Amino acid sequence: MEGITEGVNKMSVSETQKKNRIQVSNTKKSLFFYVNLSKRYMQQYNEVELSALGMAISTVVTIAEILKNNGFAVEKKIKTLTVDMRDEPGARPIPKAKIEIVLGKTEKFDELMAAEAEQNGDNEEQQN
Repeated sequence: MEGITEGVNKMSVSETQKKNRIQVSNTKKSLFFYVNLSKRYMQQYNEVELSALGMAISTVVTIAEILKNNGFAVEKKIKTLTVDMRDEPGARPIPKAKIEIVLGKTEKFDELMAAEAEQNGDNEEQQN
C-alpha cells in the first residue's frame, strides 16, 4: 500500500486528470449539460478545458460557441491533434482526431451568472 501512495504522490499534473477538464461525449449527456458544467468549472477555476475525440468534436465546438456568443467565455487556446486508439489490448492502433479548447471567463462572467441565477429563481417561484 505504501508503494502505491508513494507512486501517486510522485505523479505530475500531466499524468493525473486535470481538475478543470471536461471530456465531452456526443452520446452520453445533452449539449446544455456540458454548457452548464462548463460555467460551473469557470466559476471555480476561472477557465475550463473542453476535450473530445472523433464525432464529439462538433459538440465541443458548439459548446464553446454558445459560451462565447452569450458573453460567458473567451477563447484562450485551441489544440488539434491525432491520437492512436486501440479497441482492445494488442489490436492495431486506430488514429482518431482530438480537439482541446481552453476557455476563460469574460469580465462580465460573474454579472451574467448572477443575472441567470436571479432569472432561474423567478422561474421557480412562478412554477410553485
